[in-house]
Amino acid sequence: MSLSSGTPKFRVAICGAGIGGLVLAVTLGKFAGRDIHIDLYEAHDAITTAGAGISVWPRTTQIMEELGLYEEISRVSTEPPSSSNGPKMRKSNAPEGGFEWFHHIFTPYGPSNMHRQHLVDILKQHLPSSCTVHFNKRLTKYDKQSPESLILHFANGSTATTDVLVGADGIRSSVRKTFFETIDPDIVDPCKIRHYSDPSWTGKLVYRAVFPAEKLSKMDPNNVALKNLMLFCGRSKHIVSYPVSQGTQINVVACVSDEQKAGTHFEGHWVSDASLEEVEEAYQDFEPDAKNLLKCFENPSRWALHVVNELPLYTCNRVALIGDAAHAMTPHFGAGAGQAIEDAFVLGRLLAHPLTTLDSVPAALKAYQDVRLPFSQFVARGSERAGYMVEFRLPGYYDGTDRGNEREEMEVLKEKILGQWGWEREGGGIAQWLQAERQLQESVGLCNGR
Repeated sequence: MSLSSGTPKFRVAICGAGIGGLVLAVTLGKFAGRDIHIDLYEAHDAITTAGAGISVWPRTTQIMEELGLYEEISRVSTEPPSSSNGPKMRKSNAPEGGFEWFHHIFTPYGPSNMHRQHLVDILKQHLPSSCTVHFNKRLTKYDKQSPESLILHFANGSTATTDVLVGADGIRSSVRKTFFETIDPDIVDPCKIRHYSDPSWTGKLVYRAVFPAEKLSKMDPNNVALKNLMLFCGRSKHIVSYPVSQGTQINVVACVSDEQKAGTHFEGHWVSDASLEEVEEAYQDFEPDAKNLLKCFENPSRWALHVVNELPLYTCNRVALIGDAAHAMTPHFGAGAGQAIEDAFVLGRLLAHPLTTLDSVPAALKAYQDVRLPFSQFVARGSERAGYMVEFRLPGYYDGTDRGNEREEMEVLKEKILGQWGWEREGGGIAQWLQAERQLQESVGLCNGR
């Protein structure tokens, strides 16, 4: 449905100019042209991003190809999107020296690693002319202005209206909070509202840093982390590292878990500065390669890792949730950003579809939810299990203690870990979009049998 008059068929407000929000705007612009007017609201005074390294799996790379971004993404990737690669796993909680556990090669292709800001910069350059970006607009709540429009309230006292609202505003999503606090009690049990609207602390503290690879090379020229995606594993803690910025920098994520604190309230700032001494103290029982990696930290940050509890729905009426607002997950699959991109692409294609009018927006949103909710939650559950495995905390499996048959127990756990993978190469974002399109066609009575 192309409106030759140039009048948009409806307005879409996207709250949050992170990776998910940007991909949604780019998708809408590419496939709807000027048929949809986009308002992109960002809480800060510029489009930036927290965190550093990011992994993009082949199923997500398909989407970048569809959006015409493949070549630009390839140029900022450490590994070409068409290369086979995978993590080297080490048992590292041995001060005198650990050992390589196994090397998992993803076939046919592994993830592409890049600096998160590089991806954001590429997406910003491709924002369509149909998109207006508004800065310093932190959403506090929204209301129904009429049966056909919503009114958005921002922290600076301003308001705006829209026809469709998409919450891409992260783990502390104001859209999600209002979504569940105002939902019909016949749809969601009122006793569960806080469980759905509030994030949950995992009991994990994550130390993050990015530093020049040259710094580690000078200190320890043979360090295994210089060229490889590494997992240094120990009981209730592990370190992930990989080169970014085409190998000139190393991104490190060091995780310490306390099962007793999972689900409790975290006191203090979720993200704060950490001292190098604090980081080194947490890994004093690790092998030299891991310790040298941590010694290179520059201005490390400490993150209290929170997640969003599994939600019963991602959409209602003309409001939808995507990315971390819908399914903020643990980082053990390196899948959070990729799942946000898949959400955004599928939703964008559905809203841009010729069959989607203002009246049929709820049908388009339901098709998005029916395809994306089960899969994204499946990935989130798998990521959580993977975290238990690499920290030797999976009940009934190797727990980090050598009982005389350590290698045998670790081999059993290895097979369990390998069994977690497969989702990254099965189907993909394009296949999910086609599935959602068929549902949309059926829901409006126009399925042609494809």
